[in-house]
Parts: sequence; C-alpha cells; structure tokens
Amino acid sequence: MAVKIRLKRMGKIRAPFYRVVVMDSRTKRDGRAIEEIGKYHPTEEPSLIDIDLDRANYWLSQGAQPTEAVAALLKKYEEGTVRVKEPKPSKKDLYEAAVAAAGKSADDASGATTPRKKAAPKKEEAVAEAPAEASAEAPADAEVAPAADTDSSGAASESVSSDADDAAKDEA
Repeated sequence: MAVKIRLKRMGKIRAPFYRVVVMDSRTKRDGRAIEEIGKYHPTEEPSLIDIDLDRANYWLSQGAQPTEAVAALLKKYEEGTVRVKEPKPSKKDLYEAAVAAAGKSADDASGATTPRKKAAPKKEEAVAEAPAEASAEAPADAEVAPAADTDSSGAASESVSSDADDAAKDEA
C-alpha cells in the first residue's frame, strides 16, 4: 500500500483550510485518513501552519511520501521560518479592559454593569413641605382646616370640604 502525506481540503467555497493527513494514495482527496498530523490555514494573516513533527518523521521513516505542498510546509515548519499569529485575547480579558477604561473596578459589589439611577424625591416629602409653607403665609390666629377625608377611590368627601369653606367664609 502506497502511503502519502497530503492536504485534506476543508472549509467553504473561497475560504479553504487544510488538514495535513496520512492517507492511502488511492483514496479521494477528502476521503478517510489514516491519521491527521497537522493543519494549515492559508487565508489567515499570517498563515497558520501547525504540524506534529514527531508523527511526520515517524511516517516518513515508514516510507510515506509527502506531496510537493506538504514537503514545502514541512521544510518551512522545520526551519522555523513560519510567522506565528498572536493568540486572540480571551473575552474575559477584553471585558476587564473595557471596565477599567470606563473607570470602574471589575470587583464591583453590586455586580451591575450600568450605574443606578438617582431616586426621585418622595411624594411624602413634597406633601410635608406644602402645609409648612401654607402655615407660614396664613395668620397665626386663623384656624387651619382639617384634612379632607378620602374614601377608597381617593376622592375627597364633599361634606367635610364644604363645612371648612363655610367656616372660612364666616370668619372673613
């Protein structure tokens, strides 16, 4: 059986990548391989070449014949003239860098990524301030009308408010 070390094409149309494989010479280009010993991505910049030299040398010693393309790749890889692409930073590192750039620490106790909104002033405080202002304007000897009773629907009862109006008219 004639064994060859050759490239097995994979990937999409116009976006190929290859595996360096040991195959019987009679099998199809993309057929079943005896062993995969490396990979080659020519479309990346710089090209990625990663070959297990121990396994390649073993198969060469067993009589496997490399194709022209694989022989050139092996030569480049053995000489060390292959440019190595920098590894991509992990997503966690990118996140921490973005948080640091935003001026926040990564160890935020709340765990929220957006700052909290400032709370609006409560309605009770606004209601409490209004009678204080009214009493300051009103004369000290005038009676303050009692608060209007409200039913469950929130509407003021008319009898209490009309009594307070009548009392205010009598005094005036």
